[in-house]
Amino acid sequence: MKVSSSATVFQVKDLSAALHFYCEVLGFEKDFEYGPYAGVHWGECYLHLCVHTTWNRPVGGGAISVFADEVDEYCTLTRGRGAKIELEPTNEPYGMRDFVVSDPDGNILTFGCALAEDVRLPTA
Repeated sequence: MKVSSSATVFQVKDLSAALHFYCEVLGFEKDFEYGPYAGVHWGECYLHLCVHTTWNRPVGGGAISVFADEVDEYCTLTRGRGAKIELEPTNEPYGMRDFVVSDPDGNILTFGCALAEDVRLPTA
């Protein structure tokens, strides 16, 4: 078997509101919408949004890490569009600069980029 791609599925309350957030606030592109289910992507990051009644799973509680560049600029941009920033851009001891945003349903997205070797924090 050859795996070609994957998508993280987030449970949401309101599909229209979730699509607005992911496309207009975060900058993802909508791929499809079919009933209570939709897909968005940004580069090679694929997310599916599912109204919670479809699989009888609780809303929120999902998480994903997205690897990109220019996280500081992107944090500023998304904040200006109304995103709730849970953690400001921070140099982490594991060699990444991350910031965290939550969607309206409580799903968590961490956006991060690798730190240059000379910026990395010492580990314990």
